[in-house]
Amino acid sequence: MERVMDDRRQLATLASRLGRWLDDKSPGDGRALFTEDAEAHTLGGVSKGIDALVAQARRNHTVPTQHFITDPLVDLDGDRATVGANLLVVFVHESGPRMLGERYELEAVRTRDGWRISRVQVRPIWEIEHALSPS
Repeated sequence: MERVMDDRRQLATLASRLGRWLDDKSPGDGRALFTEDAEAHTLGGVSKGIDALVAQARRNHTVPTQHFITDPLVDLDGDRATVGANLLVVFVHESGPRMLGERYELEAVRTRDGWRISRVQVRPIWEIEHALSPS
């Protein structure tokens, strides 16, 4: 039971680290988060393989962002897991913020280096775009 609880904690933390990695525009290639063959299915496109996934993330996160990831639901199956979570993303453009309400569906596998994300699926729920009013 202790291992299951530890796995759940690690997987919830992995989802949070993904958001922080995107927000911080962290240097590096994402190998601490993703498997080599990871794929992403997002509003910004579909990418397969870690290099394509990282390039897509960099291309689609050029402005300041903040990812709020909440309510992670972890489903464990041995060395595989799924993590569902609510996601609110704020993109801060000069013209005003764009906010997206989405749901993350992450698939992860246990590797010798710990849990890594093998698939990211983003399901959009709503979107709001505000233009800042002139002063």
